[in-house]
Amino acid sequence: MSKFASNYIITMDDIVREGDPILRTVTEPVSLPLDEETLGEMDAMMLFLKNSQDEELAKKYKLRAGVGLSANQIGLNKRMFAAYFSDDKGVMREYALFNPKIISHSEAMIYLPESEGCLSVDRSVQGFVPRYERIQIGAFNREGEPVKLRFRGFAAIVMQHELDHLNGIMFYDHISKENPYKLPTGVQISSLY
Repeated sequence: MSKFASNYIITMDDIVREGDPILRTVTEPVSLPLDEETLGEMDAMMLFLKNSQDEELAKKYKLRAGVGLSANQIGLNKRMFAAYFSDDKGVMREYALFNPKIISHSEAMIYLPESEGCLSVDRSVQGFVPRYERIQIGAFNREGEPVKLRFRGFAAIVMQHELDHLNGIMFYDHISKENPYKLPTGVQISSLY
């Protein structure tokens, strides 16, 4: 039985840090229909993201703010992640995706000028992380129904970061080893901001 039930308060002590083999593991697909345990774990992950973005609760539980959390970041070998962030119109968006995969993407790429951060990485990592500007994801929702979702800009970056986790890839794997600020050539790429 997983300790991560719906009402479990995930803290930074529950977040697996870089160096742990689970972060380099290609996660196992979750079985459908989803069982109560898996749904409870997803609820706990979403609650963490909401708490981490609430100033008072983040201070109370000593949380670092996060916009996405994949199951292997709390030590679970399951192909699922939660995302909670404000879209380009300032509307809060919430995604609980099971067995997600990219089904199409743009050729054009983008990157965050200040690099990316990660709840599993306790250090500042400098460098550009090239991502597709637009992606389409196929996944299953909480009800076990197939969904197709399109993302662009910041939302696309968040989704690719979390999908990478499920494939055992860390964001800094995308940063050029020779020059952290080197961008891919032969492709249209621009800064998000």
